[in-house]
Amino acid sequence: MLLQLVSDEEAAGRASEVMALVKDHLEADDPRRVRLARRLRSIISGEISPSDRDLMVRALDAAYNALDDELARVRSLRNILWTATFLVLLGVAGLAVYGWFFPQSLSMCFTPKVDPGSAGGIDVVCPTAEHPDEEVGTPASSLAQPRDILTVEIAGLAGAALTVIASLRHIRGTDAPYMLPLASAVLKFPTGALSAFLGLLLIRGAFVPGLSDLDSRAQVLGWAAAFGAAQHLVTRLVDDRAQMTLSEVGRSTEATTDPERTAVKESPSAGEPGTPGSPDGFRDGVGPREPAPATERDGEPTPDGAPAHRRSGA
Repeated sequence: MLLQLVSDEEAAGRASEVMALVKDHLEADDPRRVRLARRLRSIISGEISPSDRDLMVRALDAAYNALDDELARVRSLRNILWTATFLVLLGVAGLAVYGWFFPQSLSMCFTPKVDPGSAGGIDVVCPTAEHPDEEVGTPASSLAQPRDILTVEIAGLAGAALTVIASLRHIRGTDAPYMLPLASAVLKFPTGALSAFLGLLLIRGAFVPGLSDLDSRAQVLGWAAAFGAAQHLVTRLVDDRAQMTLSEVGRSTEATTDPERTAVKESPSAGEPGTPGSPDGFRDGVGPREPAPATERDGEPTPDGAPAHRRSGA
């Protein structure tokens, strides 16, 4: 609206600012960007027409709309990450509560060895305690404690914290109004707790060959921390997507797939065909006209095939 009200001199002075915003947010082959680039030199020099002013208004409005769309994508991804964090955290808390009241159902205890010559016979290793020399035939799940699953999840949180600290070196500051990197980092914590629980559950079920029996409580917690750090294999994809979304704000994407669209180029440099100062320059943004064939003049070929403009000059 201000561009429609200001004087021609002020509008010409704002032309470069408008062109910078247009280049940041519109495609390289957008018709408004292309035509404004072709008319920019004339506008800056003071040769501004009502159609040029209308072109600047429409191009600036399109640039701001594109910026709004870019920020909307950032906001949408931020909301998705916070929602996912809440849901995963709810699941982790639910597992801890269930394990507190029913520890035998989700037992994290292991029987690393059976010694028939001993008095007790077996050892049982849990995340919160070790039970040596238990009677042969004692179910390991019967010795599970209410704090076992909570302890495993805390170890997974510790492993996830290490990956968050390591990933900070790849996080760049952003001028976007939404804290997308923070949402991506917070998601790692409940995911680490969940992956620690699932990893130990797979080991206890002999899903991983050779890791069916853990020998000590320290090994149980160590594997829980390792599985908590392993969540980075999944959340790394989320980090890459967040950085890609942030990089798209303020940077237009060049069209490279459609040959007809990529054929449209911006204004060439001064002295080349199509610039306002060149002999065949175009002031209306339509484009340069195709020159007549060199061997034709007024629709008739020249007798010796010489260029028409040279013969007319003779």
